[in-house]
Amino acid sequence: MRLLPLRSRIARRPVRAAIAITAALLTAAGLTGCGSDSGAGKTEITFWDNNGGPARTPIYQHLIAQFEQANPDIHVKYVGIPSASVQQKYDTAIAGGQPPDIGGVTTSYLSNLVGQDALEALDGRLAGSPLKDKLVTGLVNTVTATAADKKLYELPSSGNLDVIWYRKDLFDTAGLQAPKTWDEFFTAAGKLTDPAKKQYGYTLRGGAGSIFQLLAEMYAYSGQTGFFDASKSTVDTPKNAELVDRMSKLFKKATPAADVNNGYPQMVAEFTSGSVAMMHHNLGSSSDVKKAFGDKVAAVPLPSTDGSKSTVVANPVDGFAVFKASKHKDAAWKFAEFLVSKESNSYWNEKVGQIPANSDVESEAWIGQNAAVKDALALVRNPATTIVEAPVYLPQYSAITKADSEPLYQKVLLGQLSAADFVKQLGDKLTGAQAEWDKRHK
Repeated sequence: MRLLPLRSRIARRPVRAAIAITAALLTAAGLTGCGSDSGAGKTEITFWDNNGGPARTPIYQHLIAQFEQANPDIHVKYVGIPSASVQQKYDTAIAGGQPPDIGGVTTSYLSNLVGQDALEALDGRLAGSPLKDKLVTGLVNTVTATAADKKLYELPSSGNLDVIWYRKDLFDTAGLQAPKTWDEFFTAAGKLTDPAKKQYGYTLRGGAGSIFQLLAEMYAYSGQTGFFDASKSTVDTPKNAELVDRMSKLFKKATPAADVNNGYPQMVAEFTSGSVAMMHHNLGSSSDVKKAFGDKVAAVPLPSTDGSKSTVVANPVDGFAVFKASKHKDAAWKFAEFLVSKESNSYWNEKVGQIPANSDVESEAWIGQNAAVKDALALVRNPATTIVEAPVYLPQYSAITKADSEPLYQKVLLGQLSAADFVKQLGDKLTGAQAEWDKRHK
C-alpha cells in the first residue's frame, strides 16, 4: 500500500549536515545497527526493541539467551528504544545508513519504512520456513495491507484487540452486567458515577493517542464495514457523529475532568487509582490493570449496537522486520523466526497478554486461563465479526489522526466544536488523502 514519494536527490548542505550529526549522535548512543563479525567466528546482529522498558526488556533478554544458546555462532546486541521515539530513531538511522539488522515494528508505521525502501520482503523466506501456514491469517493480512505491493515486510508476532476493562467488584455491587451494547455501556457509566465520592464510571482518552481509540468506538457503534465507500471516507456519517457526541457528554459528568488532556499513561493511572469503573484500551494494558486489581478486573470487547455482530477496527500488528542494509540478513531472519516459533511466541504473549501470531500457541494452557485473550481470539475468529483495516498506508494518516485531529477532539469535549463538525473535518482529510493515494497509484 504505501510507497511514500521518493525523496529529492538534491539535498541542501544543512540537511546533509543535520543527518550526519544525528547519525553521529546515534553512534555515540550505541543505537546504530548493521551487525558485524564479533570475533571467534561469531556473527553479531543488532536488534532494536521498539518498546523498550522494564516490562519488556527482561522478556527479550530471556529469549535472546535461549537463542544464543541454540545458535552459538550468533550474538544478538539488544537495544531498547521507547515507543514514543522509535519511529524517529528508525528514520534517522535509515537516513544515516545505519539501521539495525532486525527491529521490532508495528503496522502503524510500517508503510513509512517500506516507503523508504528500508526493509526486506519476507515472503520468500516465510515460504521456506517451518512458520509457513502457522501464522494467524488475519494478522498476516493486516501486515500485507500496509504495502502497495502487498508483500510481507514484517513477520507478525502479536495481535491486539480493543477492550473495555471493567471493575467486576463495582459492577457486582451495582447489580450490573458487563456491557455488551453501547446503551448498556453509557447506562453503566452513569450509574457507577458518584461525584461526592469522586467515583467515576469511565475514564476517556482526550490527549495523545485519543483518535485511534475514538475511531475504534465509532466503527463498533456504527457498524461501518470499511473506512472508505469508493474513495469517500465513511468517518463522516451520522452514527459516527452520534457516538462522538454521546462520548463527549460523559466528560466531567461520568469521567474525571483531567481526561481532556490524558494520554495512555495518565488514563491508566486514573483507572488503576481505584476511582474509575471502566476504561477503553486494549490487551496491551493487561499487566498494569492486573497488577492493580488482580481478579477484580476483567475485559470485554467493545460493545456493539445490538450486542451480537461486532465490528472491529484492526489494531496495529506487532512483529519483526529485517533491514535491507544488514550485512547479516540470514542471521537476522533466523532470530526473527526463533522469536515467532511456538515456544518463544507463547512465552512472549503470555507475559504481555496479547494474541499470539503463531496459531500453534492457541493450544497452550495459558490461553484457556487468560479470559481476555481467549475471548479476543474467539471474537476475531467469529465469521460474524467484521474486521475493518485502518488506512495506515496513507502517508498523511499519522498526521491526520494525531496533530490534526487530537486538538479538535479536545474542542468537542470542551463544547467548543460539534461532533458533526469534528467527523466532517476528519472525514474530509481522510478523503483527500485517499484521493491523492488513488491518483499516485493508478
